Amino acid sequence: MQRTLVLLKPDAVQRGLVGEILGRYERKGLGIVALEHRTIDGELADTHYAEHVGKDWYPPLRDFVLSGPLVAVVFEGDEAVQVVRDLNGATDGRKAAPGTIRGDLSLSNRYNLVHGSDSVESAEREIAIWFTDL
Repeated sequence: MQRTLVLLKPDAVQRGLVGEILGRYERKGLGIVALEHRTIDGELADTHYAEHVGKDWYPPLRDFVLSGPLVAVVFEGDEAVQVVRDLNGATDGRKAAPGTIRGDLSLSNRYNLVHGSDSVESAEREIAIWFTDL
C-alpha cells in the first residue's frame, strides 16, 4: 500500500466542495489515514513548496494557500500517488479532462482546488511536513 498527501486548497473549502472531492478519492478505493482542517502560515507554505519559493509565480500561490482554511489528507491505497494525480487532472482546470476533479470543478490554473504529491518520494516528504506523527 502506498500513501500520498492531498491538500484541498482554500477555494475547495470556500466553495463547499470538500465532501464532493473526498468522495471521489474514496469511491476510487483510497482510504483516509489522516485528515485535518486547518489554516497554515507562511513558514509551512514555504517548506511545503520549497522547490518553488524563488519562482516568479510562487508569491501569488503562497498568498492563495494562506488565504483561508484548507484540508490536508493522507490517502492510502494501491498506486495511491498516481491514482490521485489521475483523479486530480491537469493543473490548469481549463485544460483538465472532464471527469477529473479539476476538469469538472476547477475555475482556473491558480484556483485549481487540490494538490497531490507528484511522486512517492514527494509524498513521504510532504506527509512528514503535514503529519509529523505518521
